[in-house]
Amino acid sequence: MTEKNALAGLDHGGGKTVVALPNATRPTGAERTALLHDVGDAIASLDGRYITGPDVGSSPADMSVIGERTPHVCCRPVEEGGSGDSSLHTARGTVAALGAVADEAFGSPELAGRTFGVIGLGAVGAHVARLLSRAGARLVVTDIDPAARGLAEELGATWVGPDDALATEVDILVPAALGGLLTARTVPLLRCAAVAGPANNQLDGPATARLLAARGILWAPDVVVSAGGVIHATGVELRRESEQQLSERLSGIAATLRQVFHMARTHGTTPADAATELARQRVRRSAPHPTTQEN
Repeated sequence: MTEKNALAGLDHGGGKTVVALPNATRPTGAERTALLHDVGDAIASLDGRYITGPDVGSSPADMSVIGERTPHVCCRPVEEGGSGDSSLHTARGTVAALGAVADEAFGSPELAGRTFGVIGLGAVGAHVARLLSRAGARLVVTDIDPAARGLAEELGATWVGPDDALATEVDILVPAALGGLLTARTVPLLRCAAVAGPANNQLDGPATARLLAARGILWAPDVVVSAGGVIHATGVELRRESEQQLSERLSGIAATLRQVFHMARTHGTTPADAATELARQRVRRSAPHPTTQEN
């Protein structure tokens, strides 16, 4: 999150809230409320040095429950004074990033006519698919939930099984589910010119970035691509920015990616290494900030 915020031009530091559960069953009802109150108490104890927000397994409604114990929480529902669901804004930033990726890979930022393979049609992935469809892109989609086929039919997208998605021929692969997708085992399966999506922690390790480069596959660092949600949430709730300012920041994700790609070419390194170095430069230049963000 520190790299993500630095690369997005946000002086908020970084952190994550992780709630360890005793088993795979997610709590509901009073048990969930009590757990979220515990999270809120832990965050309150940090006295504003950390602000949380939703991520995998949580929602704006959960942020409202946490907000019963601490004001240091983003993305509560709009009607409760929060910035609301961040998934659309993560998707908007992703589509901005995909224009920069297309430009680097194919010489044009035009999305219309390109084929995108969207892996994961959850909250963010579904928005990405819809935005790409509106832009005139061709879509190949998948999800572990068969019910997501309804969205594929709605968008006129080609549906493939989750086990076949990585090996499907597309122009740009868009990971939009959980991380760890790109490994020494899966990279040889890829049939695409580039990989760029909002899923966090897509690489299982630094060596995988080099495997992608060796295959001539452009990888856009997920810490850049997925920053739209935190840009919007902090812009609305901390910086009180206008919609125009927020849109400009989201569009700026493309400019950051172009800088990352340029650094990688210039220094003969991978985009992963270039993004890490650019983030370090921005952190070193930044003055200390009293708030650490997010999620």
